[in-house]
Amino acid sequence: MQFPINHDTPITYPGPQPDAADVVVIGAGIIGVCTALFLARDGLKVALLEKGRVAAEQSSRNWGWIRQQGRDPDEMPIMSEAQRLWRELATQTNVDIGLRQGGITYFASKARQLADYEEWLPHARANGVDSKILSQAEVAAMFPGMAGPSLGALVTPSDLRAEPWVAVPALAAIAAREGVQIIESCAVRSLDITDGRVSGVVTEQGRIAADNVVLAGGAWSALFLRNHGVSMPQLSVRENVAATEPLPEIYAGAAANRKVAFRRREDGGYTLAPPGAPELFIGPDAWRALPHYMTQLRANPFGQVLHPFAPTGFPDAWTTKRRWRGDESTPFEAMRILNPAPNMGKIRRLLRNFAEMFPDLPPVKLKAAWAGMIDTMPDIVPVVDRVDRLPGLTIGTGMSGHGFGIGPGMGRVLAALATGGEVGHDLSRFRLSRFTDGSPMILGPNV
Repeated sequence: MQFPINHDTPITYPGPQPDAADVVVIGAGIIGVCTALFLARDGLKVALLEKGRVAAEQSSRNWGWIRQQGRDPDEMPIMSEAQRLWRELATQTNVDIGLRQGGITYFASKARQLADYEEWLPHARANGVDSKILSQAEVAAMFPGMAGPSLGALVTPSDLRAEPWVAVPALAAIAAREGVQIIESCAVRSLDITDGRVSGVVTEQGRIAADNVVLAGGAWSALFLRNHGVSMPQLSVRENVAATEPLPEIYAGAAANRKVAFRRREDGGYTLAPPGAPELFIGPDAWRALPHYMTQLRANPFGQVLHPFAPTGFPDAWTTKRRWRGDESTPFEAMRILNPAPNMGKIRRLLRNFAEMFPDLPPVKLKAAWAGMIDTMPDIVPVVDRVDRLPGLTIGTGMSGHGFGIGPGMGRVLAALATGGEVGHDLSRFRLSRFTDGSPMILGPNV
């Protein structure tokens, strides 16, 4: 079956694009949608431009976890804000986005894992998060049918879940009702630069004048920036996801061990994913960025599966164009929706692992399988910053698989950052210059 949002999905927001806006937001995933929404709530005229369909890429293909658990300490204050905003926004949509409080649990099969969880707990406490360690007996009582060893677990009862391909379009609908001009199937080809600063964007439909632009292009952000001479060591990795047919409820939230991550869905099935070893397609940007990733590679040398070639049209494919003018067709028009094929070997293994984990379940049957490309960074935290060399440009990208849950909070932050408002959080961890100022790469927590 096709993924729910695909090339055949009717265009909801055809335009036309405006001649001018206060702020242009590039990319209508969770980050771009939420940024546009909060800009509009600040009274600004906002144009949200999407080369394909709203939420068609990773923002709808993720696991649907809205987690505080395991977050980088510098993300946690923004994540706490996001938790509150998710609850508020869910009451403002016209559909049920599946927002539920079911908790998130990480199982530990080794003492080192439990020690890592214990080391992370102070960050939860510092942010008022209810995370705690479960004993082996407590895990057995919470998951009575689970097979295999578990020395204990880390659980955050207040963590949430939602249905991504429902939730993000629903948030876009709120933004549209509040005045955001969303235009789908409209690729931004380049920034318009006047006297060294941003004065608008050039799209495939023409020019939009704007003093401020927010780039929230996900896996495409580094490619867009390179055309303007800005280097950012962002890469994208493939993650595979399976959806099962309906099964009895074993847990209302989400959980993971070293072999399988699972989340209860509103249709009665489970979303399954492999929690480790994403797949990296090696291309020119991967070679350029390699020095920045050495800390990550040394810490976890087998943390990625490498493939020598990306499919044609992918952001880091060897044949993808890296330079173009505003009057030329771009890679963004050539690939409206980044739709990687799932690795079916991994999908079949996921089903087996889940069935072995809960042997009392009925047969675990596959309903659907898909994949997405996660935009990732060397230290596993995003870039959220204004670009000094291009005044008027703000970047919010490289969410490294953390973007869906933190989306509303990060959107509020980016809206303030782009317009000089009150950000309310320390963003120094997320500055672009950390890749050029000699700063050591400090990895986010591996929990």
